[in-house]
Amino acid sequence: MARRFVLHSDPADPPADSDGLTLDYAAELNPQQLAAVTAGSGPVLIVAGAGTGKTRTLVYRVAYLIETGVPPEHIVLLTFTRRAAKAMLARATALLDGRCERVRGGTFHAFCVQILRRYADRIGFERRFTILDASDSADVLDVLRTEAGLHQSEKRFPRKRTLQAIFSAALNRDLELADALEERWPQYLIHLDELEDLREQFGSFKRRNSLMDYDDLLARTLELFDTDAEARRVVAGSSRHVLVDEYQDTNRLQAQLVERFASVHGNVTAVGDDAQSIY
Repeated sequence: MARRFVLHSDPADPPADSDGLTLDYAAELNPQQLAAVTAGSGPVLIVAGAGTGKTRTLVYRVAYLIETGVPPEHIVLLTFTRRAAKAMLARATALLDGRCERVRGGTFHAFCVQILRRYADRIGFERRFTILDASDSADVLDVLRTEAGLHQSEKRFPRKRTLQAIFSAALNRDLELADALEERWPQYLIHLDELEDLREQFGSFKRRNSLMDYDDLLARTLELFDTDAEARRVVAGSSRHVLVDEYQDTNRLQAQLVERFASVHGNVTAVGDDAQSIY
């Protein structure tokens, strides 16, 4: 079970300093922050609302792990924007030293690209696969939709951008297509069979042509880990500590990836505010 730390903005007298470390963590952090930063191995959940210093806590957590002997290359810092990852690592570097620059940081998608560039051939893609953005994916769907004659349906069939949104929502939230439709697009339930077929054609087209959209970067990494134990062990084995910012905004795929990344060492630090969850 994860240890749970709730950060507060109220200042308090810090505990005594730890010996042998460059930074005076006890002087710089309040008791809740200090407990979260210096937590040992295993899963750690940090519940942090606005103004409680969650970013500060993550930055000091990175520095503390490095100071206590974790190689920076074995720390993975996952955020929702590249800017956030760069800013945190820059702050950690300013606090400690250049070792922090060697922490593997970035978005879920960027980290998955690094993995797939190494292992994509094990799941039937070229390592130099092409990445499709949302607009590209919608265009491919439009071609497949037209080839199947679905644009001539007597009852209105979803257009390309709606198709892309439907398939993306079902995949990211790990929903059956029917459930995704009922939740947001009930008017298209009459086309469920055609939509299932189109989604299968879409997946086959991408695999044949070594294409991945943003959703595939997550889904295909999960596929790799679940079908290739060696690849999972190598990636997870080099991820001694996995730190996740804004954990409340992770979708089902991202949460499953965190589990796989930490499957060897079991060390996850998740920071989030459940009051701001989008899922």
